[in-house]
Amino acid sequence: MEFIYEKKVGEVVAADYRAAAVFQKYGIDFCCKGNISVDEACSRQNLMTEDVMRELKILFASDKNHPADYQSWSPAFLADYILETHHRYVQEKTPVILGYLAKLCQKHGGHHPELHEINKLFSDSANELASHMQKEEQILFPRIRNLASMNADGPQDHLVTSSILNAPIKVMMHEHDNEGERFKKIDILTDHYQPPADACNTYKVTYALLQEFETDLHLHIHLENNILFPKAVQMENELMN
Repeated sequence: MEFIYEKKVGEVVAADYRAAAVFQKYGIDFCCKGNISVDEACSRQNLMTEDVMRELKILFASDKNHPADYQSWSPAFLADYILETHHRYVQEKTPVILGYLAKLCQKHGGHHPELHEINKLFSDSANELASHMQKEEQILFPRIRNLASMNADGPQDHLVTSSILNAPIKVMMHEHDNEGERFKKIDILTDHYQPPADACNTYKVTYALLQEFETDLHLHIHLENNILFPKAVQMENELMN
């Protein structure tokens, strides 16, 4: 997008919904008043267009699909990565999406009653994920780090005589399954995140954010179920033998 400042705010968000976060940061209305250029919107807010442009260009230049060699990472490092990347993502995006859903239910819930069910499902997910991540951060991840520290110190003369990971891992995987089922329902209710014909920009951004949230959650769960947990259990077994 070479001449972003000439484009209408609504068009920029339509091309890449991540831009909504930048406009919201600067108090630029991308929904009802999104039919003016980025330059004019900045002028009305007494902003330097260059500042907003800089953030938009950095955003559009970022590569969110760059592959990482997760398999080569140690369990402790992977646990820290999940915490700093995926847990922080959930904590940052949850209130934003909840706020958008509340607005949509208020303004469009009469004509689109499914919004109320979507809102309920996501609210339940937000509460469950907050509890889930707290258990990982306070119980499971510290255990993984402790085992990694013991492993680095060499043979421990059977300091580990029974599994300390099996029980919390089973709980986490069960809760992962619950969230997967919850988002399957959201996917169906949103028609696979396709906004209706009468959707405003806020409607479109909300569905895009929900889809992004589900995509991140899928990667989050994959990293734990298929990489972190098996690696941690293997590390524990090696210490026990």
